[in-house]
Amino acid sequence: MNAPVQSNQKAQLLQNTVEHVDITSFDARPIIDSMRKMSFSSRDTARAADIFNMALEDKDCSPWLILAGSTSAGGCMHVYRDMVKFGMVDAVVATGASIVDMDFFEALGFKHYQAAGEVDDNVLRDNYIDRIYDTYIDEEELQACDHTILEIANRLEPRGYSSREFIWEMGKWLS
Repeated sequence: MNAPVQSNQKAQLLQNTVEHVDITSFDARPIIDSMRKMSFSSRDTARAADIFNMALEDKDCSPWLILAGSTSAGGCMHVYRDMVKFGMVDAVVATGASIVDMDFFEALGFKHYQAAGEVDDNVLRDNYIDRIYDTYIDEEELQACDHTILEIANRLEPRGYSSREFIWEMGKWLS
């Protein structure tokens, strides 16, 4: 593998960080309510909000948050954090990509970046930049994240670990 190219081009491609939305900073109910009068996904979004509210009100219901790998990188990380913090979900089920390559990655101080339009994959590869849909991630930082995971694994007693146990160890390492 060739050494990464440090260039102004890489800096330009990674200049706009993804900002995570803070759902506690505004009241989204009026816009969700207006979506009921729209169509396609807008109406579906309003219906989903209604269903989620019914689940929150039903004491016999146990809402779970199921995450796809790339949604954290898209700016939803604080939404998920706050859903747990405020008791809106009882369990989180996430892919390894969401836990390691998104959440842990950012906990290490690294960022995800907004893609800058159409860029040839060869240009991205030459600059050690990975694409996640319309989001970029610095491959060198991703490798540093992977090396940190290796460091955590190497500190553990050799045996089988559940994903819950290993995630616990990742959290201990961060603290």
